[in-house]
Amino acid sequence: MEPSPHYRLLDLHIDVARQRVTRDGVALDVQGLNFQLLACLLRHGEAVVDFDTLMAEVWAPAVVNEETVTQRVKLLRQALGDDGRNPRYIRSVRGRGYQLCEPPRSAEAAIVDEPVMRRRSVGPWMIGLAVLAVAVLAGAWWRRSSISHDRIDPTQTLLNRASYYAGIGQKDNNERAINLYQQVLAGDASNIPARIGLSRAYSARVCLYNFSYDWTQNARAEAETVLKTAPDNSGAWVALAYAHDCAGELAAALRAYEKAVALDPNDDAARASAAYLYQEQGQLVQALHANLDMHGDPARVRFRAVQVARELELLGFTDAAERRYRESFQLYPDNVFSNIAWPRHLFLQGRFKEAQEALDQALARNTPHVDLYVMGGELALLRGDRDGARRAFEQARQLRPQMSLPTTLAALYGATAPAAEWLDRRIAQLQLQFLGGVGYPGDYLELALLQQARGLHADALRSVDTAVQNGYSDRAYLQTSPLLRGLAGDPAYAASIDTLSRRVAAQRAQVLAADWRPADLRDAR
Repeated sequence: MEPSPHYRLLDLHIDVARQRVTRDGVALDVQGLNFQLLACLLRHGEAVVDFDTLMAEVWAPAVVNEETVTQRVKLLRQALGDDGRNPRYIRSVRGRGYQLCEPPRSAEAAIVDEPVMRRRSVGPWMIGLAVLAVAVLAGAWWRRSSISHDRIDPTQTLLNRASYYAGIGQKDNNERAINLYQQVLAGDASNIPARIGLSRAYSARVCLYNFSYDWTQNARAEAETVLKTAPDNSGAWVALAYAHDCAGELAAALRAYEKAVALDPNDDAARASAAYLYQEQGQLVQALHANLDMHGDPARVRFRAVQVARELELLGFTDAAERRYRESFQLYPDNVFSNIAWPRHLFLQGRFKEAQEALDQALARNTPHVDLYVMGGELALLRGDRDGARRAFEQARQLRPQMSLPTTLAALYGATAPAAEWLDRRIAQLQLQFLGGVGYPGDYLELALLQQARGLHADALRSVDTAVQNGYSDRAYLQTSPLLRGLAGDPAYAASIDTLSRRVAAQRAQVLAADWRPADLRDAR
């Protein structure tokens, strides 16, 4: 069906050009992705629109999965006042996709179908012209459609499928994407989108799927190859930033993300990634502002909602953060960030029973992550279950053996205490890493754990303070985690928390005074 400026769908009037939906002259709250989804269904008339088509036409170039589509349909139904169990407008077709319950009519058809008594001035010749116009437009659309199918570029098809698999957020699909990108490069080594995509997929192996850190070097090499000939390619800068980020090179990653945003101010994903690093450095106001300053549809950035919640949480807006965490956990069961964030929030609030229940649910969703097992170990320690903690930390170590913290925790809470020589070696390795510019402020807490185990109490306290001075902002974790209990009673530890609290309070005041603050903070104090 050729797009028309206006549609009728039962009692709905849809103005495509203005992206406006009304019922009996009253505007409905159908905007953004909700409207794009409705428009896609309208374009396909009475046909069943499968998930692949919906993902390609509504979300592209962002890549989502079927669960995201399902949740968006749910939101659209809510906006239309539709009932999924007894639908009027949109029906589910099990295993296939979605379909309009009634054929949509163009504005012309709607006029023709109105009772004659209401349209006495419309003669048969005008009806004939309307029908002829629809026929001509349909013929033009068919010819364009036929030409586009005849000219399908096989390379572009491979790239589209690779992008689709890479964006799903699952290990097997990421590997499929890598294979497809490599196929493109085997035929054309100069293909820039394939090289950028391959770089990002290599980084995802490390950041998301527990591969060796060596893959970040491969990711950097692919991005740098593009930048040698295309230094202003913003996508290559994003890929380079992601490689640095996954390697723990915070400063280098942030510089590359900022370069990408400067080259392409509409790249909301790069802006959100930079915001995450601002957050890790303790620049909470800058992080929140960047995440709220989206130039496109914020829903396209799959990790942004959790980041906004995290920034609000760190700033002390607990209720606003909780609403966002809970909603994300419910709507995106396949999103690893959501599955970590909700149980962590409950843990930091001291709601340990709820945190354990949410953690169990997250693990049952088959999105394993080191943070989930580490949190499980901490919850076990809070219950006095040291054996349970040991098992959880060991699971974290096995999941990502190249990662430092799980190895440290598995050793510290193992069946036998680690040797002094091993502790000295680990301490020296971390200190050397920090000197080399690798690591986040929170990594100093791992150093503190090792120093505490070695009996270096004063050094451990200094490491906690270094984390805070470098921007670490999670006061609740310092007050809640059983891992740090050996330091918690020291006045120096309390002084570090006090320093953190004053810094965060000042930033909270800045947010409350800002005209860009979220609507649900308008009445906050």
